[in-house]
Amino acid sequence: MLDLALEEKLDELDPLRHLRDDGSDGDASAHIVPAQPPSIRDQTIELSFHASADTNVDTSGTTVSAPVSVTIKLAVDASPGCGGIAWPAGEVLASYIAQKGSLQGRNVLELGSGTGLVGLVAGILGARVWITDQANNLFAILPARPLLGIMKQNVHLNNLESCVSVAELNWSALSTASARGEPLPTSIPKPDLILAADCVYFEPAFPLLVQTLADLVADGSPDVLFCYKKRRKADKRFFTLLKREFIWEDVTDDPRREVYSREALSLLRLKRK
Repeated sequence: MLDLALEEKLDELDPLRHLRDDGSDGDASAHIVPAQPPSIRDQTIELSFHASADTNVDTSGTTVSAPVSVTIKLAVDASPGCGGIAWPAGEVLASYIAQKGSLQGRNVLELGSGTGLVGLVAGILGARVWITDQANNLFAILPARPLLGIMKQNVHLNNLESCVSVAELNWSALSTASARGEPLPTSIPKPDLILAADCVYFEPAFPLLVQTLADLVADGSPDVLFCYKKRRKADKRFFTLLKREFIWEDVTDDPRREVYSREALSLLRLKRK
């Protein structure tokens, strides 16, 4: 049985410990901490993604229609926890939506945004975007409130205040025994595209994430793109739960798929049952 007090203490000592290889299944791909310095504090990086030739790119108020590289400035900081750095699944999803082209006129919601990378790319592609994370410390283990500040900083760094908003979206209401997701805040309109990258890493949150996705896609209308990295055998429990509410298929039209699949990364399209 999980000792939450002990887990909290261990997380304070090493925020990324859940994401290191424990050698439990002998799988070399379980080494999942991305290739970044081991101590990441108050750094700024740049990531670039090739965009489709017909993409309308918002560059500080100027719309450009041409083959371009979408470049994101990203403040990263591991001190609030693992959500404060850039992860491979986020880069895969950001790259995919960039190469697919314009998101003009779409309402996009990103779950578990962390740094906000994927949502920032969607904003540059013309969408009206809400990047979200949990502000409540659900299990006294998830240090999420500082991530909202990192996301706001990244919106400002990329001059996207006009099209990207930061909002709290908790995956559960602790007062409800059923652990159902909280309703969508009134400040966030109904999305027609939901993005989620690297949200499968903390096992107690699995049912909360599944229920939140189910609530958001109750009528089956929003598209859902979900990118994750296979890390542990425990991840199978998430997909067992997800199977109760969704069916899914691999995204096969990504030219980089063969490359990132070798790193145990998968990009999925979810459909409500």
